[in-house]
Amino acid sequence: MKYLLLILAILGVVASSLALREHYREAGDAPCDINAHWDCGIVNHSPYAMLPHHADDWPLHFQIPVAVFGIAGYILMGALAFLRRYRLLLIPAFAGLTFSLYLANIEANVLGVWCIYCAISLGIISLMSLFTLGAVVAQFVRKPSPS
Repeated sequence: MKYLLLILAILGVVASSLALREHYREAGDAPCDINAHWDCGIVNHSPYAMLPHHADDWPLHFQIPVAVFGIAGYILMGALAFLRRYRLLLIPAFAGLTFSLYLANIEANVLGVWCIYCAISLGIISLMSLFTLGAVVAQFVRKPSPS
């Protein structure tokens, strides 16, 4: 399980890095501008690609790209998987899944456009959450009962 989660974490870093590259790329120059429904440029240049979404909501008035949080989160999850800290890994995995679902809702219902890198990241974090939950359940099942 450790290596499967590590591979997924590395793939997550790659997907998040590609989304971050799109964030800093000039508008209209996105290689993933597939059609009217799939355009990473539109998604990664929207106000929802930054946290907080509006700088006025934040006392320091600066914003951080969402993809940076994705990269950091996948690195943290990879480290926890490497250490086989599966119960602790549940926290960032399900937090990441929740946030990815929130962003997917924004893509579907607010922007009306999907980012292929974000969709890949959603798939990766979904698998990581599922496999981590499975690893935790397996630890409890294998644990010998005290006699």
